[in-house]
Amino acid sequence: MMSEDDEEKPESSQLHHCWTEESRGSEGGPEADRNSDPDPLLQPVSEDNSLDSTETDDSDCDWTQTKEAQSGRDVKNPDIDVGTVVKERPFPCSYCGKRFSLKGNLNRHIRDHTGERPFPCTDCDKSFKDSGSLTAHMRCHTGEQPYSCLFCGKNFSGRGNMTRHMRIHTGEKPFTCSVCNKSFHVKEHLNRHMKYHTGEKPFSCSVCGKGCAQKTDLKKHMRVHTGEKPFSCPYCGKCCAEKGDLTKHMRVHTGEKPFSCNICGKSCAQKGSLKIHMRIHTGEKPFSCSVCEKRFTVTGHLKRHMKLHTAESHPPGSAESHSGKSRK
Repeated sequence: MMSEDDEEKPESSQLHHCWTEESRGSEGGPEADRNSDPDPLLQPVSEDNSLDSTETDDSDCDWTQTKEAQSGRDVKNPDIDVGTVVKERPFPCSYCGKRFSLKGNLNRHIRDHTGERPFPCTDCDKSFKDSGSLTAHMRCHTGEQPYSCLFCGKNFSGRGNMTRHMRIHTGEKPFTCSVCNKSFHVKEHLNRHMKYHTGEKPFSCSVCGKGCAQKTDLKKHMRVHTGEKPFSCPYCGKCCAEKGDLTKHMRVHTGEKPFSCNICGKSCAQKGSLKIHMRIHTGEKPFSCSVCEKRFTVTGHLKRHMKLHTAESHPPGSAESHSGKSRK
């Protein structure tokens, strides 16, 4: 599910290293070399090493400066300051108009439109749009994990997976929703989130026709029809349809209360319980009586209150009360 995307750039000390043998072959031949820029101050960066995805991606990392360019002096003419290098993008996509510095990157991008995947895996039926993605995929079969987390040492088969994992430690959330400003660790999570704003529901239930914004939402919904409860409690054996429900249930056994009030410090096992508790401090009473307009902090209190009105409208000994008893 998780496949979040692009935006980081490698540190300057790693930039030369990014142009690896793997990335040089990402077009499956010499085409990428023929289209590289002759300027020695700039070098093409393979999308496979773009720090964000095991599958390559045509973000704006076509060019990057070498150490010589970043030093602020022109290698050919040391008297010329080259503090800022302007990207040229002479290759436009005929489908969407997006422009690229390298024709090789344009070719890879066009395969997103055409669906062409000319690099097949020899061990399974998957195919990829460039050899860099295929190389990264092959590590799933070989078990190779050459990338390690600097914080916890966990190993990964792809640089992009490692980069996404690192954000757990750093707290970085570089992908922000333009509608509600909610931020995400990975771009794919933002893409899925945006469907809630657009109302797009491309996944439909084959039983009742209900539409879902995410494939995972549809999978959860289908359990309503199938009765499947795949998550079981190791303490009491209770089964739950969703992992989140099991996590909440487990706190009954563990005593964990991860949600704390920032005013009085009270801890709660459920986020909803904390929300209700906070109304003590805020004075919020969102539930009102339709008869007398008295307000309450929780629905349970409102329901108890409503019984008073029911008793008043049907006092003991009244005809309605007797008729009700006779019906029972």
